[in-house]
Amino acid sequence: MSDLPPQPFQGRDGAPLVYREMGEGRPLVLIHGYFSTATVNWIRYGHAARIAARGYRVIMPDLRAHGDSAKPHDAASYPHDVLADDGLALLEQLALTDYDLGGYSLGGRTTVRMLARGARPKRAIVAGMGLEGILHTAGRGSHFRHILTNLGTFARNSPEWMAEAFLKTTGGDPVALLHVLSTFVDTPREALAALEMPILVLSGVDDHDNGSAADLAEALPHGRLVTIPGNHMSAVTRPEMGTAIAEFLDD
Repeated sequence: MSDLPPQPFQGRDGAPLVYREMGEGRPLVLIHGYFSTATVNWIRYGHAARIAARGYRVIMPDLRAHGDSAKPHDAASYPHDVLADDGLALLEQLALTDYDLGGYSLGGRTTVRMLARGARPKRAIVAGMGLEGILHTAGRGSHFRHILTNLGTFARNSPEWMAEAFLKTTGGDPVALLHVLSTFVDTPREALAALEMPILVLSGVDDHDNGSAADLAEALPHGRLVTIPGNHMSAVTRPEMGTAIAEFLDD
């Protein structure tokens, strides 16, 4: 199954957003990464199907400026922490109170922001993310700002060229995506130390794009580090990712 029909929800500002879902049972909200979509991140490589097969209702939003969700071009549609606002709006509109929550890369950071602002899933998954990418968000933002403002100029097979190639495969909107970079909010160590739920920190063994996943797990009271093969771009394509999430939820 390569795709599922989009279902509508609204951002707190009324922006028309969508999510997809697969399976029945305990709700698990999974948030995709920057430049990606729910379909690419969670459905294409079988992660959602692996998790749904264990008895979960896997709910996968397309972030603002991504996929089939709204891609406004006005800066006013991108206040600080708007992606966390959108995630909290999804929880409210689906009336989810007993659920699990996770994400990959930007989705992992968005998960942390939702937790820092009061979301209380039973368990959480922060994948493709290290401590530096949580404490100091500007670093990765600068990398992507450089890409989005210099499209078509990068040497073949460079990290920037690879990111631009991925952007093309997902049909990303560069103007909207550039605005997303101004929404990032740092999460201080004290906020991480206050998170009492079990949190899986899941990372490709060669993924150092957002700092140390081991340090992030260490900063969480109940953090559990699991590594799988791959780097930031390739780990998300590996079957081990869906399996690791399913096993954490079943534990």
